[in-house]
Amino acid sequence: MFGNLSDMGKMLESMQESAKKLQSELESKVFNVKSGGGLVEITINGSGEVTDITIDNSLLGDKESLEILLIGAINDANKMVEQNRQNSALGMFGNVNPFGGR
Repeated sequence: MFGNLSDMGKMLESMQESAKKLQSELESKVFNVKSGGGLVEITINGSGEVTDITIDNSLLGDKESLEILLIGAINDANKMVEQNRQNSALGMFGNVNPFGGR
């Protein structure tokens, strides 16, 4: 019985190491999103932090359009980051079966 607990402990340790590695990989990724045909471009990292915004000069006089395009680009970027997190987590945990079956 205790042998199984030891195996489970090793499996949990391995999963923790994999989770840390996954987190590090996610944080190092960079996503670029364009909105309005490239008038607004946002760069966001895997942690969901916006690291750069580029705005075409033609939008500087049109506050309403600029706001709409920024909102769209930020929302799209956040969706990309979240989808990447989900896909990575599924990839990591998709092959784990704690009951030993395949």
